[in-house]
This record gives sequence, C-alpha cells and structure tokens, in this order.
Amino acid sequence: MTVRVFPGGHRPRASAIVKARTNPVTPAEATGIDRRGIADMDMKLEVVVVPVSDVDKAKDFYQALGWRLDADFVTGPDFRVVQLTPPGSACAIIFGAGVTSAVPGSAQGLQLAASEIDAARAELASRGAEVSEVFHDAGGVFHHAGTEGRAPGPAPEHKSYGSWVSFNDPDGNGWFVQEVTTRLPGRTTSVLATYDSVAGLAGALRRAAVAHGKHEQETGQPDPDWPDWYAQYMADERKGQDAGA
Repeated sequence: MTVRVFPGGHRPRASAIVKARTNPVTPAEATGIDRRGIADMDMKLEVVVVPVSDVDKAKDFYQALGWRLDADFVTGPDFRVVQLTPPGSACAIIFGAGVTSAVPGSAQGLQLAASEIDAARAELASRGAEVSEVFHDAGGVFHHAGTEGRAPGPAPEHKSYGSWVSFNDPDGNGWFVQEVTTRLPGRTTSVLATYDSVAGLAGALRRAAVAHGKHEQETGQPDPDWPDWYAQYMADERKGQDAGA
C-alpha cells in the first residue's frame, strides 16, 4: 500500500485532483508566454531564386564558397534546377535554366549574416570571392544601394547589425554580409528553422541524452551542467549535418 503525503498535511479536494488529471498544463502554457497575436503557423523563408546566365559557372562559384549542394535536377534541355545552402542557413538559393525570367545579375541586396565580419570577409576572400573591405553605413541604419553612404571600417564598437562587406557572383548578383552579434528582442530564429519540426527537435534531444549518458559513464559522475553539454552536442551535430558529414 502506498501512502501519499501532501504538503502541510492537507489532502486536495477530489475535484482538484480530477481537474489536474484531465486538464494538464500544455507545453505552450508552461512557458508562461502570452501567445495572443503570435501566429500559430510558421512560414519560413525557404528559397531565394537567383538569376544566372551560366549555370555551371554559378554552381562552381557558390560551391567554392563552401555552400552545400542540395540538388541539381535536369528534366529536359530547357529546365534545370540547382539548389545550394550557405553554411548554417535555413534558407537556400535556387538558380538554373527555366526557373526565372529575371535578367541575370539583376538580384541585388541579397543578405547573409555572420557573427564576426572580419572572419567572414577573410573566409570569402580565401575562397575566391572579390569581397569589399569592411564598412558601415554613414546613416547607421541599413546599407544604401550600391556603394553610396559607405564609411570605412566596422561600426563603432562593432555594434550589432552595423558592419558589412559585399561581393558579387559571376553574373553581378549582389550580396551583402551583415555582422549580427546580438539579435534584438523578437528577432531570434525559431528552433524549428533548424530542426524542421517538434519531432525533429525531440529526436535531437534523445540523441543528446544517449550521448550524454555515455559521457557520464566515462567520467564516472553525474554532470550538473548537462544542459550546456546537450546544447553543445546538438549544435555540433547540426553543424556536421549541414556540412554533409
């Protein structure tokens, strides 16, 4: 026989027990976040179509930058779809034959983000891109079109969202890389952009749990910092998956 001890010696009313069993708190309610005005359906930016004149040349260029090749489908002499994804990005680009009527090179202001602008510039340059020097906008809000309003060097104190470099692909499609060190409230990326679904995130947590269990066996002691270990494991695992490892 199991004897239940209740706080203060007071047994809750049966109606309260029934209510607790039949109306459990949902995960969304447990967060304490007021979801009024928040869209229930995620609509993630999935693909940006980039107009190019030479598909193979463009493919070679973007692959040389370290972008992952997701697909290269040819269904006929006039239709080809090539998809690549920048490292760490949830959004891909598509170009090819017959996928857009836009003039090659007409896509301008395409946007990437990096946590360290100097390191991003160095990597782009080492991979063959003709990349600009680091600059910030004289107005301090967002870069102007073309090269107007550019002030040399990073934003003062490397203020988040304030520093840039730019480069073009072989057709002249224009890219900017923005340094983002700390995102403003409400501008964080949904975790589902990385794991696609709640089930995908749950699967990653289970794999982390198994790996962490082996880690604790090896160390012979419980790990009080297991949340940090899980987070690092999941980040490293996802980075490897994005790289095709």
